Amino acid sequence: MSKTTFSSDTSIFTDKLASYKQLIDSDIDAFVQKLERETLQHYGAYARLAIDAYGSILQRGGKRIRGSLAMVAYEMAGGKNRVLSLQLARVLEMLHAYILIVDDFQDRSHVRRGGPAAHTLLAQYHSRHELAGDSEHFGASIAMNAALAGNHLAQQAIAEMDVSSEVKLKISSMINGTMVTTAHGQTSDIINEVVADVPMQDIENVLEWKTAHYTFLNPLTAGLALAGADQEAPEKIHAYAMHAGKAFQITDDILGTFGSEFESGKSPMDDIREGKRTLIIAHALEHTGNGNKNFLVRMLGNESITPVEFERCKDILVESGALEYAQQQSKTHVDAALEALLNPPTSWNSDGVDFLRRLAQQLLGRTK
Repeated sequence: MSKTTFSSDTSIFTDKLASYKQLIDSDIDAFVQKLERETLQHYGAYARLAIDAYGSILQRGGKRIRGSLAMVAYEMAGGKNRVLSLQLARVLEMLHAYILIVDDFQDRSHVRRGGPAAHTLLAQYHSRHELAGDSEHFGASIAMNAALAGNHLAQQAIAEMDVSSEVKLKISSMINGTMVTTAHGQTSDIINEVVADVPMQDIENVLEWKTAHYTFLNPLTAGLALAGADQEAPEKIHAYAMHAGKAFQITDDILGTFGSEFESGKSPMDDIREGKRTLIIAHALEHTGNGNKNFLVRMLGNESITPVEFERCKDILVESGALEYAQQQSKTHVDAALEALLNPPTSWNSDGVDFLRRLAQQLLGRTK
């Protein structure tokens, strides 16, 4: 197979993604069991409470897309040490669990991937054991400690990788630089929820800073660095990551409202309830009548929104053309991501390039 010819069998892609997920899940399960055991031994039951909450979020998984991308990039650039690539995948998934705990608290989300969010889980513990004080504050406080512990455990895991100091420093610098960018993206996302007028550029910034850098560019560049190929075709991997990441977030926002809780991992009403100014919301506000616009504005950030009101919000998103617009924007970014993979470096193996291409194509299916 040539470098620019790709398999048409999508089952090959889905099977490979499933195999990465299985490897990462098994590695994380073993890690969490060891962490919980050692935490109890050295720090006691109360410390274990926080680590159990962190481990619960970490083990729930999802598709493990970030860890999988790191492994794909490492192998695409010729990396052969599966143990090493799994360690990097675990680091990225550990950081993701840390971010999810913080994000759920900031968004007031109580559900994460079919179970309670970490702060909710810990608040339930407080209530169940009839402890003194406020359950919600207790849950949030311990959840933040759990998230911080998870972050530093991930940093420690990088330091303990069996690679040269130069490679460890490079990976650590890349990852921490991305986490700073992600923090600014999250800040922008929160600010966008509370200001009256949100320019489209501010929404684009969130797509790039919060998702494209974090979900795609970070694991891909870290995987390439681990294989010693981090300077290889940086413009191609950056262009692919930016466009695939934006398509990923746009379709995620569509699923967040039009999908089920099983598909998105949270309540479909959460984005409206939180007042998120996503691409689809921004387009609807600009392209619907005053009556619908005023109604949509009132519902954004309304924690007491009813199912009937939510259904009307969805109708507005469809009738205004916002849903179709978001789907088209996602397709435009997917096309650009695929274009970035044309004529890849000869040192990149075709299996890895094929995986990235199929992943981009799969993003369109998430809008259905």
